[in-house]
Amino acid sequence: MASLGHDDLQSANIFIPEEWSDAADTIAYDSTTPPPPVTFVCGPKNSGKTTFSRLLLNVLLQRYKKVAYLDTDVGQTEFTPPGLLSLTTIDKITSDLSIPCLKTPERCFFFGDISSKRDPKTYLAYIFALYDHYRRTYLLSNGKSPGNAGVPLVINTTGWVKGIGYDILVDILKYISPTHVVKICISAESKNLPAGAFWVEDGDAAVSTLIEINSARQDSFNRSVLVQKDARLLRDLRVMAYFRQCFQSDMQITTIKELSRALAAHPPYEIPVSSIKIKHVHCEVPKSEVFYSLNATIVGLAVDSEYSEKFPDCMGLGIVRAIDTLKHVLYVITPVPKSSLQKVDLLLQGFIQIPTCLLQVQGCISPYMSADVLPSA
Repeated sequence: MASLGHDDLQSANIFIPEEWSDAADTIAYDSTTPPPPVTFVCGPKNSGKTTFSRLLLNVLLQRYKKVAYLDTDVGQTEFTPPGLLSLTTIDKITSDLSIPCLKTPERCFFFGDISSKRDPKTYLAYIFALYDHYRRTYLLSNGKSPGNAGVPLVINTTGWVKGIGYDILVDILKYISPTHVVKICISAESKNLPAGAFWVEDGDAAVSTLIEINSARQDSFNRSVLVQKDARLLRDLRVMAYFRQCFQSDMQITTIKELSRALAAHPPYEIPVSSIKIKHVHCEVPKSEVFYSLNATIVGLAVDSEYSEKFPDCMGLGIVRAIDTLKHVLYVITPVPKSSLQKVDLLLQGFIQIPTCLLQVQGCISPYMSADVLPSA
């Protein structure tokens, strides 16, 4: 692969400071011998964790054929729609650090919420299982599968660094024990993580290389300028981009109204209720209310696990467009390929919502209310 300069790795809309470039180089070229680096990126909200992670991916891809990415931020996901925890392998450099893109993860779990607050135990269990999968596939099988040798890992985290969020962060760090920890700091010190190797208990030796960098955005007084993001809007855009994949890329769909109409006219898959299990991941629903709770919601399409770790793999998301209670059939819209959909035997319902803007398009019937989509026969 031809070597790229750091100017080639920057986006026209994003300034990458020299200390960020130096940090990424340090991680990528810290060692010429295996194992490859496992990097944990952390810091407060809107400090630039995702942008640095994208930069690091690009720098690592100059040395390695592919890089694994463990996404632990269920509210602001990188390669999947929100509500999912995933491990994705990347083999191409991203030309624009400001634009996220959807990719099919190597392994994925449906958490079903935009924060870990509701169920930290399950959240951690999923992250540990994803890391274990990476470890088995890329660290322990180097001799058996040379193609998997030398695959570094980048772990992006949430900006919840206080209270329970801090405890969760420490638990992940202790379990994974990364080779490098990148801690991004902002000028508002009270919002930062504690100084030094905060996850190491007294008397223990730190086994990770700690790299502390400042947020990239600074004002004239060298104070951090946080990037203000509309988190809900970004999640809605992510969900819409995901279901846009139901259609060919050359199909003329450039507005919310066009997407809403296309979804309303899109023939759904028929899923017999007898062929699947239904599980509500964060609450209990009376059996008599299950259909009511499912209708017009986003669900995780999962394969019930046959492995000892008992976590169902998620194939993707679907919109339950309608339910025929007489025929006991669910009608689901999803971009998941038919070959993968045939494996699905479990629907997981959480709190990932259909974007309101899709349901309130003037002059357009919302996707699950259209009356002229399904054949009458």
